[in-house]
Amino acid sequence: MLEIKIHDESCRGCELCVDVCPTDVLAFDKVAHKATIQNVGDCIACLSCAFICPSGAITHSNIHHVKNFYRDLDFCRRVERFL
Repeated sequence: MLEIKIHDESCRGCELCVDVCPTDVLAFDKVAHKATIQNVGDCIACLSCAFICPSGAITHSNIHHVKNFYRDLDFCRRVERFL
């Protein structure tokens, strides 16, 4: 199963990851001034959050890369509502 981690010590609270996520997996905790993981089940593993993070605070593990994702029926069911 896909795992996303946000390293609290590294997160600057810029909210770029929250803004770039197409499936609203991430949220912003206004009290802690940090990004948080809201719903990992909606993650489509586009890795946009990790690429845009200026401090490298976001990491993904257990990513299942599918060359032709449209052939993965489970993935298609998860993504279809966003297309």
